[in-house]
Amino acid sequence: MTDMIDIVSTSAANKIRRSRLSDRTVALLAYKGVNAFDLGIALEIFGLSNMEDDWYRVAVCAERPGETLATGNGLGVVADVGFSFLARAGTIVVAGWHDIDARPPEPLLDQIRLAHVQGARIVSICAGVFVLAASGLLDGRRVACHWAQADVLQRLYPTLDVDSRVLYVDDDDIMSSAGRAAGIDLCIHIVRKDFGSKIANDVARRLVVPAHREGGQAQFIPNPVLAAGDPLADLLAWIRKHLDCDLTIEALAARMLMSRRTFIRRFGEATGMPPGEWVLHERVGRARSLLEATSMSVEDVATAVGFGSADALRHHFRARFDTSPERYRIAFHA
Repeated sequence: MTDMIDIVSTSAANKIRRSRLSDRTVALLAYKGVNAFDLGIALEIFGLSNMEDDWYRVAVCAERPGETLATGNGLGVVADVGFSFLARAGTIVVAGWHDIDARPPEPLLDQIRLAHVQGARIVSICAGVFVLAASGLLDGRRVACHWAQADVLQRLYPTLDVDSRVLYVDDDDIMSSAGRAAGIDLCIHIVRKDFGSKIANDVARRLVVPAHREGGQAQFIPNPVLAAGDPLADLLAWIRKHLDCDLTIEALAARMLMSRRTFIRRFGEATGMPPGEWVLHERVGRARSLLEATSMSVEDVATAVGFGSADALRHHFRARFDTSPERYRIAFHA
């Protein structure tokens, strides 16, 4: 199953999380060769001005504060604070590692391990997941990874459950994004968790990005581009407007005047996923939007998106997000 968001509700045993207020003290780890774009994403979103009174407090953190560190593209970064700041941070962002085949320095890994033990939530963006993997914090966990690096990560760290389909994974105290731009999705998701859907939408509007991108990485793996006027592109647009209709493969193939086999092949080439999975994904995504933005009952939402019953909607929410529509609404209703 492919979906942008995959929330896993497990947490480390006997581990005491810091308060939600402390989560809003954010440390952005900087080190030689760090990815400047990844670091900039987190600094921009968590460092936005004119936001809530209890908005995030952000500092760039390195082993030696004041030292200029060269990023992967040569840009110089000067850290505000040293590693001692991590003891006060509730959220630590690990930006992309410059060489996925090289092991990060032990002092950096030690600080990440210590912060996690002390209750901080750890967030990796793109190749930052290789730093977390080297620390041992991801052993046995499910993590997101860029589709082009997933095989390398799995080979280097075979105990990980590497998912190259989703844009990010939220595993409670550890989160990971698949790629650099997916780091934006993950940071906005964190804002949504901390401040609610309305504020997250405000942040997305300021950045001129979607508040919630539907789909997983399959849509970004090289696939034929659907040109305007392509009958299949028209079909996808029609499906989005008629999610409550009969959307079986047979019905859609007939609409396209194709055989079932040809339709499945053509659809997979264009979208990167089977027709049934794509339709299911669209239905779940629309259901999420209705739960966030309306007061429709769960039964009415299920009917509106083509699931037919609240039980069916609950089943798919549980399978994808490890939560129920009711709990999702409580967390994210505007």
